[in-house]
Amino acid sequence: MPAAKISLKGYNGDMVLRRTPHAVYDTLYHLVWSPKYRRDVLQGEVQQRVRELFADIAEQYDITIEEMEVSPDHVHIFCSFPPRYSIAQVVTRFKSLSARAIFREFPRVKRRLWGGELWEDGYFARTVGDKVTAEVIRRYIQQHRLEKPGDAQSLGVRFPEACFACLEKLLSLV
Repeated sequence: MPAAKISLKGYNGDMVLRRTPHAVYDTLYHLVWSPKYRRDVLQGEVQQRVRELFADIAEQYDITIEEMEVSPDHVHIFCSFPPRYSIAQVVTRFKSLSARAIFREFPRVKRRLWGGELWEDGYFARTVGDKVTAEVIRRYIQQHRLEKPGDAQSLGVRFPEACFACLEKLLSLV
């Protein structure tokens, strides 16, 4: 059952409270992870399919995606989910369910990623707070769409180091 949404005027603009049968919550997370070896496999129809899969997974597990960007070599998801899920559980659901479908539908992707894994083991997670607001994260993800693919790859930056670079860039927007 999808979470009900309640809008309230809060100290920081509009506050959206979500409700499940046993909880009322206002949580937002910025999640980032990349394909194994930070390969640029998320392009064209694979990129579009990953977007669709993430939307389907979110709907199935009561996750609200506020903003999403699927770049060729990593993904950003700005989302909210019920407190019954941990961040690790949500990331694991996105990664495992999408990987299974992508490998089944696009065998060529599996050939580019030896070891049978689509995604790196790690991920970056940040919650919304006083300094890094929801609007700052939304703006960052939207600006990210304009960047050239592979900028971090060309510098030899690997995940999770790339997340720290993302964090520094995010904080510079504040």
